[in-house]
Amino acid sequence: MNIQTSDIGHIIQLSIAPVFLLTGVATKLGVLINRLGRIIDRTRVLEDRLRLNPDDDYSEELEVLYRRSHLINYAITSSTACGFLICLVIALLFFSDVTDMPLHQVIAAFFVLAMLSLISSFVNLLREIFIAARHMRERHTASQPPTPAR
Repeated sequence: MNIQTSDIGHIIQLSIAPVFLLTGVATKLGVLINRLGRIIDRTRVLEDRLRLNPDDDYSEELEVLYRRSHLINYAITSSTACGFLICLVIALLFFSDVTDMPLHQVIAAFFVLAMLSLISSFVNLLREIFIAARHMRERHTASQPPTPAR
């Protein structure tokens, strides 16, 4: 097994696209973690308010925050799985080329699984955004004074 410099260059060329995809997934993870942090901060504020005044009713908003945090956690898990699978694709590309083992089907399967994980992450993020927007609209509508009847 004699690896030439040109072979290594070819391997690196093969792995460039998945590396860019990995960069995008890492950026998306940053966004998801940021959203989760904001949800956690808001939950803590409401729980502190409840401790100071148990008569206040924040149960509906807390329930919405809990649902949102679960969806973001699913999205983070899916994005992390996607990143892991992309790393495996890159490693298998190198391994397959260096050892001349026919791993093309395994690489393709891992890439498809990575894409399914990414899709799952986007779907969960979108669901979380829809819940947040709906709750915000409902709170805005509830805080508006009723329009007088004519």
